[in-house]
This record gives sequence, C-alpha cells and structure tokens, in this order.
Amino acid sequence: MSGAARLSARSPLAARPRARLGERMSSPTPAQLRDVVRWGIIGCGDVTEVKSGPGFQNARGSQLVAVMRRNGALAADYAKRHGVPRWYDDARALVHDPEVDAVYVATPPGAHLELAQLVAAAGKPCHMEKPMARHTPECDAMIDAFAQAGQKLFVAYYRRAMPRFLKMRELLDRGVLGALTGVSYRLATSTPANADPAKNAWRVSAENSGGGLLLDVGSHLLDFLDFCLGPLEDVHGRAARLATTGEVEDAVAMTFCTAGGVPGTASWNFSSLVKEDVLEFTGTAGRASIVFFGTDPVRLETARGVELFDIANPPHVAQPLIQTVVDELLGRGTCPSTAESARRTQLVMDRVLAAYYGGRDDKFWTRPTTWPGLSR
Repeated sequence: MSGAARLSARSPLAARPRARLGERMSSPTPAQLRDVVRWGIIGCGDVTEVKSGPGFQNARGSQLVAVMRRNGALAADYAKRHGVPRWYDDARALVHDPEVDAVYVATPPGAHLELAQLVAAAGKPCHMEKPMARHTPECDAMIDAFAQAGQKLFVAYYRRAMPRFLKMRELLDRGVLGALTGVSYRLATSTPANADPAKNAWRVSAENSGGGLLLDVGSHLLDFLDFCLGPLEDVHGRAARLATTGEVEDAVAMTFCTAGGVPGTASWNFSSLVKEDVLEFTGTAGRASIVFFGTDPVRLETARGVELFDIANPPHVAQPLIQTVVDELLGRGTCPSTAESARRTQLVMDRVLAAYYGGRDDKFWTRPTTWPGLSR
C-alpha cells in the first residue's frame, strides 16, 4: 500500500467535547461501544519490534491496523512480518486513516511535538514514546494541543506498569522499610552510540533527542521516582562531557528531596568500563533495591534477613502499560503515565542540564557554540 490515504476522514474517537488544559476526559466514546481501539504506529523502528509493537496487538480490546515509516520499503516489511493490514510512508496519511482510532508515536523526540500536534488536530488520542519531548516548553505545547482537541495524551514510561517495579512500589507503600530516610541511584555503562553509531546516533544528538543519554535512559529512573514518591523537589544537578567525542553530556549527577523531605542522589556515567545499575530505598526498618535495566530479583533486607522477589519481565515490556492506555480509552480503567506526569520528569531533566546548555527554555539545540558545558 502506498502513502496515499483519505486525508479528510476523521477517527470514530474524534467527536468529543473540548477539555480545559490538563482536564481528563471521561465521556463515552464510540470505541467504548465497540470495545476495541484500533491503533496506528508512526515510526516502526527498533523499539516497536518487541518492546511495544506486539503489545498493541496482544492487549485486550486493542488492534494494530496500520504502521508508518518514511522509508516505505521498511514500513511494508514491518507490516508483513507483524501481520499489520496497512502501511504508509507519510504520517499525515496514517493519522487521517478513518480506521485508525488512536496513534502511537515512536520516533525520536525531535519529531514528537510536530507529530503530536498532527494527531491532536485530527481529533485522536495519542500514546507518545518517552521522553515526551526535547524540553519542557515542547511538553507544554503538546499538552495545550490535546486540551484544545479534547483528547488524551499518554507517555510510554512503561515501568509504571511492569510487575517488578510495581513490587518495589508495593514495598514502599506497605511501609516495610519503616520511615524512608534515603534514596540513591547509580548507573555506570558505556555509551551505546559508541558501539553502533548507525542505530544510536540520534540518542546523543541534542536536535533529535534533547541532549545526551540522560533523556533516553535516565528519564526512566526519574519517572519511576515520581511514580513512587511523588514530584521531586529541590532538584540540583551538574552535567559534563568527559570521555565521548560528541557535543552532549556523558556524565550527570543530581540531588533532590521528596515531598516528605527525604534526601536523594542519582548519578549516570555513560563512559565507564565497569558496569553498575542499582536503585536503593533505605529506611529505619530496612533497605530495598532493584536493578533498573536488568531482570535481577527485587531485594529486600530487614531484621528478618534478605528476601528476594524474582519477578520475570513480560515478553513485551510495554504491554502492561499499553493495556492501561487501552482500558482508559475504553472507559474501564486509568493509565498511570500521563502527559502531566511526563512533563514533571522533563522539568527535572531540564533543571539538571540547564547549566550545561546555558538554559533550556529556548531551542538550545540550535546554538551549541553557546553551551557552557562545551567550553570546559
């Protein structure tokens, strides 16, 4: 199928009342009457192969009916391999396909705002890949667009629905650690772009990603802290380029406090020979830890000893969150990862990286010669 499509058609989800900024819509939709949401994917690259794409096919009440990639041959190949009925090489054609009810945007962040506005203008809900955008002003523009359209915008921070991470939150909520007294995270790894520049170069391009790997990798941790502890406060941080050849940062350290005044630290080293990845919550009655980018058991240490919770990741790690998105669109549940929560994570990253880029309120990616971080 070519990129041609019926551009004037609108989704069955389109006829909905407008919302005020930030308002959650609750009125019934035609999709609720059908008990199915038909999805289209814009940007069917690597992240959609296993992590997310099959989740739209396997979630209850969900169908994947169309995919789009600028390279039509690659879009056609994806559709054939995954059993998707239609493919496009033009985003506008997919968005205006009358049989597409909702759109998942899985492109690099540099294209998120433009595509979000396209989906909102078509009167359809959207599931946006993380990070939500390159910086907070783009998040605000996206939230405004969907508020004006009266449609919902979700963001793919899928750890909010993964069983391993829900177990960690349960331990915190149950108070098994006693009074929480500290939070710490440490990541040390090598830069993926060094291993395969052809596939990963966009992740370390400020124009495409909004900065270095803190945006792509670190955002997961910051969003999970928001999920467990609420919005982070008193955020301070520093970033530096120490070992890589690009322009963006490769090392970041930050401090913060929870709403309850608990101090926390987090650090990311993307040019390390030795690997490390651990999030720890410490309290008066114990300590709980989790490996963030692996499958190790959740570890709980209390006066009774060490308890391990060996919880396997689902085959398609994004599917549990996708299910919550589908359920909310069908009026039978609520998704925990919203545009508003994703904006909070974006704001934290902007505060941590502001000194490196000389501020992040403007299109800083167009002025690298002014970045203080490059002059050190």
